Amino acid sequence: MNSNFERTLIVAAHPDDEILGCGGLIKKLTKKNKKIKVIFLAEGSSCRFNIEDLHKSFVQKEIKHREISARKALKVLGVKNFSFYNLKCGRLHNYPITDLAKIVENEIKNFKPTVIFTHSNDDVHLDHRTVFQTCLQATRPVNSQNLIKELYSFEILSSTEWKYNQIFEPNIFFNIDVEIKAKISALKKYKSELRPFPHPRSVEGVKSLSKYRGMQSGFKFAEAFKLIRSYKK
Repeated sequence: MNSNFERTLIVAAHPDDEILGCGGLIKKLTKKNKKIKVIFLAEGSSCRFNIEDLHKSFVQKEIKHREISARKALKVLGVKNFSFYNLKCGRLHNYPITDLAKIVENEIKNFKPTVIFTHSNDDVHLDHRTVFQTCLQATRPVNSQNLIKELYSFEILSSTEWKYNQIFEPNIFFNIDVEIKAKISALKKYKSELRPFPHPRSVEGVKSLSKYRGMQSGFKFAEAFKLIRSYKK
């Protein structure tokens, strides 16, 4: 673990993406007392309802339940610093990219991360691709406040692997042999998001991917990432 990981910002589209994408790494970092912040741009639930129902109480109840699940999951991983922006799920592409980038830019300004992890541009989910583009824009090396040394993308089961014509090509692997238990425990806090196997967003699915990434990198369990940008001074 190099010194670039002193302050890590996770930019996730929805609550549960942080666990699926890098839950093991988050636990590894918090155990080393590294500074971590997780932000969620969208609430993750309203896309399952008709647009005319978005402000009704039963939809708001689902959104709140997802936030509560996220708080419980992050507690398992040792994360105390997080923010929910609660933009409309499934509709992030409808927001001006400059507005989304401003959110991330402000987080960068205030938290001063050295490393950012976010979604892959190869995902099926349009929210994920929008967040990737948002982070690319927000991390342009154009001002002195930008201290970011590295930008990574992660993979999300039930999205990344379903982009059949463009596969995720990782070039960085982290050993999570010890952290896999915490990752699964945190994921179980999202009861409404888990599905029975063979759905990829299942306990068995997450373990299977972690084993596969482990086989690629010489570990029992691993998480895989793609280094998008590296800034050297």
